[in-house]
Amino acid sequence: MMNTPLLLKNVLHNGSTVSIRIRNGIYETIAPHLTHCDGEEVFDCGGRLAILPAFYNTHTHAAMSLLRGYADDYPLFQWLTEYVWPLEQHLQPDDVYQGTRLAILEMIRTGTVFFNDMYWFQEGAVRAVEEMGIRAMIGMLHLKNADAAGVHNDYLKQNRKNFSHRVQVCHAPHSIYTLDTEHLRQIAEQVDDDGMLIHIHLAETKKEFEDCLNEHNMTPARYLDSMGLLRKNTLLAHAIYLNDEDIKLIKERGCVPAHIPASNMKLASGRFPMERYLRAGCPVALGTDSACSNNNLSMLEEMKLAALLAKLGTENPECCPAHTVYDMATVNGAAAFGLHAGVIAEGYLADGILIRTDVPAMIPTYHLHSNLVYAAEPSCIDSVICDGKFLMKHGVIEGEQEILAAANESAHKLVERVRK
Repeated sequence: MMNTPLLLKNVLHNGSTVSIRIRNGIYETIAPHLTHCDGEEVFDCGGRLAILPAFYNTHTHAAMSLLRGYADDYPLFQWLTEYVWPLEQHLQPDDVYQGTRLAILEMIRTGTVFFNDMYWFQEGAVRAVEEMGIRAMIGMLHLKNADAAGVHNDYLKQNRKNFSHRVQVCHAPHSIYTLDTEHLRQIAEQVDDDGMLIHIHLAETKKEFEDCLNEHNMTPARYLDSMGLLRKNTLLAHAIYLNDEDIKLIKERGCVPAHIPASNMKLASGRFPMERYLRAGCPVALGTDSACSNNNLSMLEEMKLAALLAKLGTENPECCPAHTVYDMATVNGAAAFGLHAGVIAEGYLADGILIRTDVPAMIPTYHLHSNLVYAAEPSCIDSVICDGKFLMKHGVIEGEQEILAAANESAHKLVERVRK
């Protein structure tokens, strides 16, 4: 079904007031003045709303919104083995549906229109995405000792061609420490056959790095490459512990490192080598990780943290400037998943955010990108458009109260099952 055409009038774009016609989910025309056509929705921005690219969250576990605040301030492996994995054994399909809806609600409010997801009971995530109008990459989760009841890869394989164009499917091997060599090679063979993208945690901690050296006499990046899993647009979540040769290899293979600053700091995992990635010309993207290790899904916050961390200790304030980190959150993230998006220009996918320019954080507006990276908060975002449709209009998201109530109930029932 085709979208109703949308005409944005009196919207600020690149320093000028213009009109933008959106048709069939594409920015069709951007011009100083456009005449309203029959059957077209008109949205007057009043000369006070600026349009910018929306955000693409390249690494998360959306349904873990139900675990927000459940286990804070622990090292990664203790956090996983003593808290997260035991609780996840009690997950039910509806938990994932409710948790994913809660995550999408939060992401929309903070300007995100796409997320790359790795989690259990994937049919619940797909259902939430389809209902709420956002874009997503849903991963076929690979774990050596996973409970088969919670990994619904067959559902994704059998139904992915029936999903809307907003839903993609990829291979999501969890990590090199939860899969053995045989499993990793089997995944590479599957990718050879189906051509899907790969989404994997890599080199997140010093322990993972040292264990890989001891067991395989290779760095995690080299080991993954030896399995045939470093290839074009493999998405490497975290990718902290890499030497210069590893980074060179990632660049040569066409992989995309996803920087996850908030989660990395909270779990004390390590510091992402931003300056070395940029020097090598790697197209870095950004992600939030889950609300269990972050504890929010705001790409606004991730941009600021990424920009500041890149400068810390370098004596180089020019490292990772605002426009560079904004590209990481937008066009770089979109490109990693083959989306012709992340730019407000004719012919691109009509994903965008309408920013209020009449709020304290946006005044004065010397550089809009700088304000968004260093000063903005979610209330600066007036409206969100994905695929040419409003996901949020003037701060209103349909069904918000029902989503909040259902997620809260689901979270309490989950914890009750754990305690029994």
